[in-house]
Amino acid sequence: MIQVRMERPYEPGSSEAGSEPIREPPLNPKGGRTLIVDARDPHAYLRPSAALNDAGDNDQIFIRPGVYEDKVFVADRPVRLIGAGRDHVQIYSRRGGPLYVQRVPSGIIMGITFRYVGSDQHSAMNVLDSVCTVTQCRATEGVLSGVVIYGPETRAIFVDNEVCYNRESGIFVFAGAQPRVADNRCFGNHHFGIAVRDPGSHPDCVRNVCDANMLSGILLFHHAEALLLGNTCRDNQHWGLVMTPDTHPTPSHDELVSANMFQQNPRGSLVVTEQPLAEIGR
Repeated sequence: MIQVRMERPYEPGSSEAGSEPIREPPLNPKGGRTLIVDARDPHAYLRPSAALNDAGDNDQIFIRPGVYEDKVFVADRPVRLIGAGRDHVQIYSRRGGPLYVQRVPSGIIMGITFRYVGSDQHSAMNVLDSVCTVTQCRATEGVLSGVVIYGPETRAIFVDNEVCYNRESGIFVFAGAQPRVADNRCFGNHHFGIAVRDPGSHPDCVRNVCDANMLSGILLFHHAEALLLGNTCRDNQHWGLVMTPDTHPTPSHDELVSANMFQQNPRGSLVVTEQPLAEIGR
C-alpha cells in the first residue's frame, strides 16, 4: 500500500515520491490506434477530450505528463484512456467535474489525477450506469463526494485509487449501483471515506483503507446493502463503520468487526443509529 503524508493537502507528486512516469503507451489489446495527448507537442492532441472526439471504439488514448484543463465526457461507447501516472498527469476543471462516464459498456481509465477546482457542487469523478474499470487514479477536491458511482446498470470496477480531500465523502455509491470497490485509499475527506445509500445499491467493498476522514470510515444508510471484507477504517474522527438499522451488510452485524479492522477510531469500531448524518445537519 502506498503511504501518503497526512499533514498537508494533496500536492502533485506527494504520494509516490521518486516514481517515474510511464514513458511509452502500452500495447493496445484492441488492435486499434494509439492517440497521443501532449500539451507541449504540436504534433499531438493538446487535450484528452480532443483525442476522445477522434477515437474509434478500438482506439486508445495515451496522455503524457502534464496538467490539462479539460472536461472528459464519455457516453455510450467503450473507453481506453491511459495516463502516464496519477502523479504525472492531472486533468482539472473549474466548470463541472473533470470526468463523466455514462453508459460505458467496457474499457479502462488509468493513471490520471482528476481534480475539481470550481466552487459549485460537482464531484471529481462521475460514473453512471457503466461497466468500465477505473484504476491507479486519484480523485480530489470535489465539492460533493470525490467519486459518485450510481445507477442500477453500474457494474464498474473501481480499484487501487486514491480519493482524498473532498468536501463530502470520498466514494459515494447510490441509486442501485453494484460496483466492485477494492484496494482504494480514502483519506482526508470531510465526511466519510466510503458511503452507500439506497435500495438495490450493493457494492463489493474489499480491502479498502479509509483513514483520517472527518466523520467515520464507512457509512451504510437508507436500505443499502454491501459486502464488507478486509477493509481498514482507522484514525477517523468518529467511528470505523456507521449503519442505519434498515441496511443489510454481508457478513452479518456480529461478524463485521472480525471481518474488517475498525479500530483506532475515537468513538469506537461500529455503531447502528437512526441519525447517521445528524452532526452535519441532515
